[in-house]
Amino acid sequence: MRLTERVDVTVVGSGPNGLAAAVVCARAGLSVRVFEAEPTFGGGSRTTADPGHPGVRHDVCSAVHPLALASPLFAEFDLAARGVELVVPDISYANPLDGRPAAIAYRDLDRTCEGLEDGTSWRRLLGPLVSHDNTVIGFLLGDKRSLPTDLLTLVRLGLRMVGQGTSAWNVSLTGDDAEALFTGVAAHTISRLPSLTSAGAGMLLATLAHTVGWPIPVGGSQVIADALIADLRAHGGELHSGVDVVDPVDGVVLFDTAPTALLSIYGEALPTGYANRLRHYRFGPGVAKVDFVLSADVPWKDSRLADAVTFHLGGTRAEMAAAEAAVAAGRHAERPMVLAALPHVADPGRVDRAGLRPMWSYAHVPSGSPIDQAEAVTATVERFAPGFRDIVVATRGVPAAQMAEHNANYVGGDIAVGGADAWRALTGPTPRLNPWATPLRGVYLCSSATPPGAGVHGMAGYYAARTLLRREFGLDRLPSLGP
Repeated sequence: MRLTERVDVTVVGSGPNGLAAAVVCARAGLSVRVFEAEPTFGGGSRTTADPGHPGVRHDVCSAVHPLALASPLFAEFDLAARGVELVVPDISYANPLDGRPAAIAYRDLDRTCEGLEDGTSWRRLLGPLVSHDNTVIGFLLGDKRSLPTDLLTLVRLGLRMVGQGTSAWNVSLTGDDAEALFTGVAAHTISRLPSLTSAGAGMLLATLAHTVGWPIPVGGSQVIADALIADLRAHGGELHSGVDVVDPVDGVVLFDTAPTALLSIYGEALPTGYANRLRHYRFGPGVAKVDFVLSADVPWKDSRLADAVTFHLGGTRAEMAAAEAAVAAGRHAERPMVLAALPHVADPGRVDRAGLRPMWSYAHVPSGSPIDQAEAVTATVERFAPGFRDIVVATRGVPAAQMAEHNANYVGGDIAVGGADAWRALTGPTPRLNPWATPLRGVYLCSSATPPGAGVHGMAGYYAARTLLRREFGLDRLPSLGP
């Protein structure tokens, strides 16, 4: 297929949403091509070799994948049948604490409650959601435009979001450990704490922690993208890397990009009102990436953490809230919120022949921060694991200001592309009845700036493809995605 050849559907961007949309369209019998500006495909689901230790591979963006197991799209696509192995550890995530045992979210809800100072409050908060997880997942990963059936569970979800998303958040949870356990998972949104945005994400991710778990893909996140790519090619789709789309594309086109990309591509062709709303589009705070190469396992103070893969390294609820407030105000936190993962604990194949293994981490920072956070992250880990510095063989820091260099969507280091917002999860980047459509005929958005928001779940691509298949090709019935 030549780049100038007209096809039914062009997808710009090869992240999980773009690839998911491409697969749906190709399986519907349409000719599909994908353009990717970077030399490799996968967007937020890529894995690359360490430059100094090629046997160690780092996940470029996402590393831990509860949403891949929860996603309705991936459930139908059946990643396991396509050779993707998702290993689910017994510990979903952990919050080390100073001077006391860590707070640990086991996949087993009962075990989690037994280990907390007041496990009853944790069970009261999450038990009803865990027992009705399909409703929680269906709503929070849904298109927000379908009528729910289990209204009682949604009411319970809404009340819990209000409880943990407002100043009343210390009422429904008791005990420093339980408070930290929820705050750490809510902080994934990189937003003020508490807020409805952080509470919604926290409810979803904490529910998944006690149901499907928080898995690690064997071989790295790239294997998820590769499974989608293989299926796309099997159905006639083509992919072209190193192609930066700067001009309008003929035919129907899906953009798995920041919505603001449309401003430079379509310019005056955009209606004035829509263009103005895009000019006022706001991205969120950023992350600074820090990858480590380690010579041994991390010497955690709490020995139980030797079995954990995912860590929220922010201390107490008050410390995490203060750190996120500083970042939201444009300041660097004295003790930044750090998310970290040790994929080799679940996937021993990530340890190379010399015994070296990767450690993945993000530090939350103000948008566009030029500061390398390697020392800040190292100090944070050392706080909970004295002697950590002694096992660090190499450190690879990427400041927030440079995150867009390997993924143009991450403006200012915002890995949610502005989508980590409760309002945008409903309306999309600009208020529209159909948030995946634009005012331009044949032009659609499918990035995490559209509902249901950020995460490796492919659902934004699925909903965008559903829209264009109906509008552009008169196809009301979606194709099967099974192997």
